[in-house]
Amino acid sequence: MVTTRLLTSDAFPGSARPDVIVVGIVQGAHGPELAPGAEPADKALGGTLLAAAAALGATGKAEQTNKIATSPLLGTAPGAAQAPAASSLAPVIVTVGLGRPAAGQDGPGQGPGFSPEALRRAAGAAVRAVVKHPAKPVRNSDGDPGQDAAVRIALALPARNAAEAEAVALGGLLGGYAFSRYRTTVPAPPSTELTLASNGDGTAAAARRAQSLADAITLVRDLVNTGPSDLVPATLAEEAERVAADHGLDVEVLDEKGLAEGGFGGILAVGQGSVHPPRLVRLAYRHPGATKTVVFAGKGITFDSGGLSLKPPKSMEHMKSDMAGAAAVLGAMQVIAELAPAVNVIAYLAAAENMPGGGAQRPADIITIHGGKTVEVLNTDAEGRLVLADALARSAADSPDLVVDVATLTGAQSVALGRRTAGVMANDDEVRDGIVASAGRAGEAFWPMPLPDELRDGLDSDVADLANVSQDRSGGMLVGGLFLREFVAEGTRWAHLDIAGPAFNEEGPHGYTPKGGTGAAVRTLVQIAEDVAAGRL
Repeated sequence: MVTTRLLTSDAFPGSARPDVIVVGIVQGAHGPELAPGAEPADKALGGTLLAAAAALGATGKAEQTNKIATSPLLGTAPGAAQAPAASSLAPVIVTVGLGRPAAGQDGPGQGPGFSPEALRRAAGAAVRAVVKHPAKPVRNSDGDPGQDAAVRIALALPARNAAEAEAVALGGLLGGYAFSRYRTTVPAPPSTELTLASNGDGTAAAARRAQSLADAITLVRDLVNTGPSDLVPATLAEEAERVAADHGLDVEVLDEKGLAEGGFGGILAVGQGSVHPPRLVRLAYRHPGATKTVVFAGKGITFDSGGLSLKPPKSMEHMKSDMAGAAAVLGAMQVIAELAPAVNVIAYLAAAENMPGGGAQRPADIITIHGGKTVEVLNTDAEGRLVLADALARSAADSPDLVVDVATLTGAQSVALGRRTAGVMANDDEVRDGIVASAGRAGEAFWPMPLPDELRDGLDSDVADLANVSQDRSGGMLVGGLFLREFVAEGTRWAHLDIAGPAFNEEGPHGYTPKGGTGAAVRTLVQIAEDVAAGRL
């Protein structure tokens, strides 16, 4: 794991000479142009920065990166050696494409505008390029040259207001992530120190928020990337207890005995085939001025073999990520405790390992969910909805104003929406659209989906209150949502987030998103809590 520290500075490029300066290139109407924030570096180079970048092929295309060694330019640029910033210019400049300016984003006297997501992706791509092939540090923490020092990166991207500053800072922090826990032959990437160059109001607060979000997303990525033998339900519960202790959250953990006493038949049934017993974690954040309560519930299947309805081997390779929903809820609670919005938030992490052991549940078993509703298990690989059913049923005792569950629930989600867009379903269209709006403010891609009543008939069972799957495979993502809806208390506003695709990136890294665990939904959950506190949701 790369250690990344964020600093802010109103001077270019900061109090300490950086190893790398990141500047933006825009796709202008007549070719590439320097983005706001690049002016001091260009001045130090005698106005040659754009020409040097273009000579290396920089076009301004989004996320395109190029590296420029500054020493040859300093030696040839007229007057560059006398320029005020030249003495502290980094030996390497990384240019990154911002694409075309966003229409309608211009600020008074600020020039072209950029969407926060464009800035996040650009900063992430640039820092990722540096971390992958780091420049040799100019000096260590004592000011002397040294190879073991953190790589210092100055982010001279557009950061003219709090929104832009937060976007650049968050993208840069997330772009510096790497998971190296199990590496023995490949050197770990260096730690990085980011300096955000900004003159905008609210930069310090924006940077703190970005750091808080990045720390939580890093936690989620680490949990998702951890091998399943090292992250079993009890381990996830212990991590939740650590977060609770560090951030002043109330915490309660039910082990297998407590689950049996409480009648949590879904979690117990899913976990009974494993030697690692299940857990149900309940976290609580309370604000003295709150008038609303939100419940978050996360699916925490630490490994999903499919149980006796065994998955094909290829489909199991990334099933360590099946606890990404619970991890996202845990990460969001960490941020919420730090930001302290005026809303009460209760979180449930429903953790189990779905294995085909001798005691595993069988197709045709009848289980009783917390609260008494019975389910005929026709497919043991539809297990996430069973553990969430217990959590949703239990949440009724919290008298919530809004319940949101998040899960890597169905492969049908990525078939329908791809690997970068999550699905949102709800028992109220206004709630669903409000959640999508919250995700948009947070910068995550969520798409509204329906819950057609005609698909509910497929969950009818001949012997129980309902079955856990439909015989008709059509609309699998929607059927999963319809099943969960059955366990939400009457009159309670509820939304279901299916993040099966976005939670784990099986392809190459892009923007601020690495390969592997992504930390999807953390930002959206935090925004939901803030929007409820603000009366927007």
